[in-house]
Amino acid sequence: MDKRLKIVIEEMEPEGRFDVERHLRQHGSTTVYAHSVNVARTSLNIADKCRLKVDDRSMIRGAMLHDYFLYDWHIPDDSRSLHGFAHPGIALKNAGEDFELNSKEKNIIKRHMFPLTPVPPVCREAWIVCIADKYCALKETAYHIYDMRHRIKELFSF
Repeated sequence: MDKRLKIVIEEMEPEGRFDVERHLRQHGSTTVYAHSVNVARTSLNIADKCRLKVDDRSMIRGAMLHDYFLYDWHIPDDSRSLHGFAHPGIALKNAGEDFELNSKEKNIIKRHMFPLTPVPPVCREAWIVCIADKYCALKETAYHIYDMRHRIKELFSF
């Protein structure tokens, strides 16, 4: 694990409710926590490979909290019927209860669903997390589909 990522996660662990995220599925068998770590790692990789000057700490914290909604969105619930649109605001509210957030971290959390939510990010770190989130979601979902197809094939091969 990247040293920068490890340090920030270790700082955040005692304050956060990451134990909840470790038990909630996000994409396929990937947990919300694992997805958040994937997004943070991918964000760092994007910034490093593109040689972008970013606030690493804020970007990692924002990535770790971008899906901090703390409920299972797979369980039908009328109050959460528009999860894709509503969860950034819920994540921001929850993150604000557990952490002191700066403006970049708030922007990362609130705007990571662009263009599904119409207001775009305003800082470089938020754009990077937004892109990393789409990439990781696609990769995690594709892996889940591949894994399911493989399991079904094994089940019916004689």
